Amino acid sequence: MMVYGFREAEPHEFLTGHLHLGGENPQGERIDINSDYLTRGGKPWIPVMGEFHFCRYDRRKWRMELAKMKAGGITLVSTYLFWIYHEETEGEFDFSGDRDIRAFVLACKEIGLEVVLRIGPWAHGECRNGGFPDWLLAKPYPLRENNEGYLAQVRKWYSRIYEEVQGLFYKDGGNIVAIQLENEYVHNAEHLAALKGLALECGLEAPLYTVTGWNSASGARIPAEEVLPVFGGYCEAPWEKHTERLKPSPHYFFNRMRNDSAIGADLIAVKGKEGEGWQLPYERYPFATCELGGGIQVTHHRRPIIKPMDIYAVALVKLGDGNNLLGYYMYHGGTNKLGKLSTLQESRATGYPNDYPILSYDFQTALSEFGEVREQYRLLNLLHLFLQDFQEVFAPLAAVDAMAPVPREDTTSLRYGMRTDGKKGYVFVNHYQRLTRLSDVEGAVLDCGSVRFPAIDVRGEVSFFFPFGMELAKESAESEGKLTLKYATAQPVCRMEDAFFFVEIPGIEAEYCIEGNGKDRIFKTAAGKNSVSEIRISSGGGEFVRIVTLTWDEARFLRRLSVNGQEELYLGNGCDLYAADGKLNSVQPGACTCYRWNGGEFEEFSFGEGGEPLDASMTGCAHAMREAEVKWTDVAEPPFEPPYSEELQIGSEEGGERALVWRKLEVSGEKGFITVDEDYDVAQIYADGQLVADHYDIGLPWRVPAELLAGKECYLVMSERRDDFYKEF
Repeated sequence: MMVYGFREAEPHEFLTGHLHLGGENPQGERIDINSDYLTRGGKPWIPVMGEFHFCRYDRRKWRMELAKMKAGGITLVSTYLFWIYHEETEGEFDFSGDRDIRAFVLACKEIGLEVVLRIGPWAHGECRNGGFPDWLLAKPYPLRENNEGYLAQVRKWYSRIYEEVQGLFYKDGGNIVAIQLENEYVHNAEHLAALKGLALECGLEAPLYTVTGWNSASGARIPAEEVLPVFGGYCEAPWEKHTERLKPSPHYFFNRMRNDSAIGADLIAVKGKEGEGWQLPYERYPFATCELGGGIQVTHHRRPIIKPMDIYAVALVKLGDGNNLLGYYMYHGGTNKLGKLSTLQESRATGYPNDYPILSYDFQTALSEFGEVREQYRLLNLLHLFLQDFQEVFAPLAAVDAMAPVPREDTTSLRYGMRTDGKKGYVFVNHYQRLTRLSDVEGAVLDCGSVRFPAIDVRGEVSFFFPFGMELAKESAESEGKLTLKYATAQPVCRMEDAFFFVEIPGIEAEYCIEGNGKDRIFKTAAGKNSVSEIRISSGGGEFVRIVTLTWDEARFLRRLSVNGQEELYLGNGCDLYAADGKLNSVQPGACTCYRWNGGEFEEFSFGEGGEPLDASMTGCAHAMREAEVKWTDVAEPPFEPPYSEELQIGSEEGGERALVWRKLEVSGEKGFITVDEDYDVAQIYADGQLVADHYDIGLPWRVPAELLAGKECYLVMSERRDDFYKEF
């Protein structure tokens, strides 16, 4: 055995009322901020924020996709307003159709989600010119600076946004609770302050104003009292210009790092240098993130394959490091529009260092470009459920370092951290590093000072946290004492009244040490949805709690949903459940079996598409989206000159034109997906001569919804692949 202890908590001055942030709604509820966490109604609050770009998705499906996000534990939806999408031609604004921000905010409200508007004016998000319209670049004054010409244009832009969303702010009883100013702007606090002033002048008023805080070690230069700096962390770096494998990411280590200066290094390097003597005062702000990678976008020269644990482990480590606003970029993928004057993606043709797909902004994230569920969606929800139920206790806990830091190249030492108030808290362990196998750690004893955990063996690709000193039941006049979970070697997930739900970590036996009536009692339970332990303070009765231990595979499908106005806990049998229009739905089509917690156990029932109950004999669940019927025909001669042939020929200047292969597609119905599983560099699909989908090959099947193609004359064209990019296949 080896004991793993912790350092003393660093002294920290708790500050409140020091920032010019916060606000109240008509009901008198306030959102405020102190140096450690956000508060809502005077209580600690940890939002879970997921990025979803309304203008990159079909508005007819917004509500369904937002319902999936809510089921996955998202509480805040952040979204960019790309200026070029709304004013591609100067003076001609377009907020119609998929560009209708008001309709999107209202859809979020209907689903029960709040909104963060990222109003720019410069946004990036892999959008052409960072979101600036081409006409703005032609103006005779510098952009992104405090000059009269540029600020006048920004005022028009901000005013137009306000016209669309007026009455929807938190102060009005609406669901817009935060505004992000600019993006990756690192060197001019005065300009950020001017943008906040313009936003307020135009009516864009919210309790929180955020800016991205990353830069070099000293952090972005920001107006320190006016905004909340937010940070990020990705498992890969498509902005790197080389095609080699990256060094181990620091985001898989408990190091309390907020500022990842590598994010956006392809652009930040040319924006200017930070002022001498500046140091971002991290201690004045809670640790908040806006760009934890929910995946990563591929570039033409870097094409990583993102695995679910690549994402989950980073999010878990950041929570252990003190993160009190969990924000993902992206959480839901999307598809770029084709502009009237140009394509709208970032590329080398616009002066950007890298090429991105013309249409696809899938991001390999939790919910795909076309709404399919990826495994990180399920894993991340384990964290989101926990935060929803335990945020008031968790947010004030300080992050405490391990006794000895783990070097970046170390693959043998245990990686662990803690959040605690000195009496209670959580120990965190991450035994995962992207593209690296970590050595097994046997006989690890985590010593929190007040509690010493039993020895555990940490093997395989696992990331987890264990509680200690968790209050289970309060002492009352009727009870004989209180119940405290002294420790558990299982991860807490959520609570429903007197039932506490945990997940068993693969390879570690779930053990619970319950303290009550001055006695410690050890419970060991076999994991499974029907494994319910009822724990009482004494044999005579009094307060009691139930401990439910789920297997890892089961817990991935646990959802808290509001169906017919009643919030309940559901467990899908291999299906991803969500609630829409008061009904229970499954992302996967067909008949589904699931379980509902009835207060004492999970009871089984089945339902079909649209939430209709099924006969008891109709069981089973589809585990994947159905395949569409498609007929493929080889085409010897190109049927037409592809309108976007430049994408098929990226990099040809180094080695001559790439050969093209054509196939005709005949899709018989609108339901399901077609799958392209061939070797190529870039693939495009044209329907009735219009580009409807594109993809850079990353070695995985490419799935495209049949509804884009059904009833149309469709062709797939693929360009020859060369060994000129980073790949993991």
